[in-house]
Amino acid sequence: MLRGLPDTTDRRTELVEAAVRVFARKGFHGSRVGDIAEEAGVAHGLLYHYFRSKDEVLETIFRDAWQRLATETDRIEASDVALREQLRRFARIYLGSWLMTPDLIAVLVREIARSRAVGSRIDEVRGVFVSLTRMIEAARDRGEVRADCNAVFAAWTVYGALEEILTGWVLGQLPAEEEDVERAVATVVDVAHAGLAA
Repeated sequence: MLRGLPDTTDRRTELVEAAVRVFARKGFHGSRVGDIAEEAGVAHGLLYHYFRSKDEVLETIFRDAWQRLATETDRIEASDVALREQLRRFARIYLGSWLMTPDLIAVLVREIARSRAVGSRIDEVRGVFVSLTRMIEAARDRGEVRADCNAVFAAWTVYGALEEILTGWVLGQLPAEEEDVERAVATVVDVAHAGLAA
């Protein structure tokens, strides 16, 4: 039975999702455009209707994922809760992504976070760090955080701890079941909050 063609957004999403699976399985450099098309069940040339190259597909994966994180981080910053709860929410979203989209996390860690091109993406990622910094500064102003706390270094410390845990899961060096994710969230929040607390 023939189905109607999906709209442009759906087809593009299908291609990106197929690329995530292929890149997670074969690695970016070991993958071909044809592998993505085959995974998506489309003709090889159709991918070029949506993307100029395999590199553009990888950039799209990064941008889409980072935009979702930035939106959630802004929402957390706007919430009227204490810093400890803001950190818990951020850590839960960041680390919880492992349970929902392990292939995507594998691609982001292996292919993007460690790539030479990460420096060119710094403007795109800056917003998340700025939001985390403002959360810590606001908590410092409320007296929740030590007056001598450097909010910028604290924000990068929190983010760095979370990223290294994801890396440990991707590399198979840390236990990564649901209870481990919850344990990791609690540990990062406990350590960060204890170090920041006034």
